Order: sequence, then C-alpha cells, then structure tokens
Amino acid sequence: MKRKAEEIKKIVRDGYVKAITQNVSCCSTSSCCCGTDQAKEISKKVGYSDAEINAVPEGANLGFGCGNPVVIASLKEGDIVLDLGSGAGFDAFLASPRVGKTGKVIGVDMTPEMIAKAKENAKKGKYSNVEFRLGEIEKLPVEDNSIDVIISNCVINLSPDKEAVFKEAFRVLGPGGRLMVSDLVLAKNLPEAIKESVEAYVGCFAGAIKKDEYLKLITMVGFQDVKVIDESSYPVDAMFDNLKGAENTIASIKVSAVKK
Repeated sequence: MKRKAEEIKKIVRDGYVKAITQNVSCCSTSSCCCGTDQAKEISKKVGYSDAEINAVPEGANLGFGCGNPVVIASLKEGDIVLDLGSGAGFDAFLASPRVGKTGKVIGVDMTPEMIAKAKENAKKGKYSNVEFRLGEIEKLPVEDNSIDVIISNCVINLSPDKEAVFKEAFRVLGPGGRLMVSDLVLAKNLPEAIKESVEAYVGCFAGAIKKDEYLKLITMVGFQDVKVIDESSYPVDAMFDNLKGAENTIASIKVSAVKK
C-alpha cells in the first residue's frame, strides 16, 4: 500500500526524534543504532576525512549521510549556503570556515529536536556565521534569489514530493547559484519488503526513485548543466538481515546543477 505524504513525513520525523532523544548516533538506516565511533566510520566511508570529522562539535555527526556534499560544493569566501535537512549541523559546520566571516550558512530541518541540537552544537563550537531554521524542504523558510549554494546530504530522497523540493531550491538560489547534493537513487526496482518498511523510510531507501527520473526532475524545474559527479553502489543488502534480491538496487550519487 502506498504511503501518503504526511504519513511518510511523520515516519521520518519520528525516526530522527528517536535518534536525538535517545542520545545515540545512528547509521544510515534506522535498523541499526550505533555509537559515535561507528558514525565516524560511516562518514569516512562516504567521503569525509578524519580532519573534517574531528573538526565539528561532538554530537554534530550522526552518521546519516551517504556522501560529502561540501567537498563538491567548491565553497568560497562570502558564499551564502543553504543546507537542506541540516540535522545536527555536521555539513553546515564544515561549510562555515569555507565561507568565512563574510559568508553565511543556513540549515533547514523539519524536526524541532534536530534544530535544538544543531543550535546547541553551534553555540558549543562558536559558529557565528551559521543559523538553523525550522521548516520543510518542500516549503523553505528562505527568501527568493538569496542563496549562492545549496547542499544536501541524503535528505531529498526522503521527501514524498521531490519536484517541490527542487522547485524551492531553484526559487531561493540567485542567478548563477549552484545545487550540490549527495543522495540515494534506484539502480533497479526495490523489493516490496523494503518499499513497505518503516525503517527503510528513515534510512532513505523506500523513497528512492530511478536516477534518470531524479535528474529529470532537476532539469524540469529549470536547472541547467545537471551532472552526476560521482556514483557508487550502496550496500542496502547488508542493512537488512536475510533479505534477498536487494543487491545493487541502490546507488549513491553526487549531483551538481546551476541556475542560470
């Protein structure tokens, strides 16, 4: 049975609230909760360096990502950066020194508990150029044409309305603005067991769409120069016990696009 959009959002929100309130770091799927050390190992596997992992306050890295969007963003001094689904602030904090005092990083997340945790981490790390706003990525609390670069890490895939997300991204970016995201897409159809799994929604899998469809949505809303910078298979079969037929169903991709 196909889940309704509001039900999906509630599943995702409740899953991440659980991660925060239980004071644990979780892996890319909610089916395995883990400690800080394992979250660090996950981050290393998806492209973060030891220096990046150790540069942020304790508790900012929850191990939810599927790539390192900051690396591909080519951020520069003075950039205004928007992080979609900013969580506890990991990528926002990594972007902070890159944009400097004349730049700014805005994180948006739909979970009040995540926003509170991110603000706590920002205070702990003394990040003066980072702020966090409560809101949904399908309806961003951000002004038109006010952003230079949008980053996002394994979050757009969770949205039940990805077209709305990309339309909003296009709206808030200024001319010449860049979209730089890491996300999960389908290489082939998911087994029904994963499609209907509550844990899979929190872990990004059940909401995945085909790569061509994902890229088409970005182009449809007006972005140009849409490119897959990097692509690799994601081990979804290893995340679910005794699940056959899931091998090579999910790909992790890094995508760039420009608003001209």
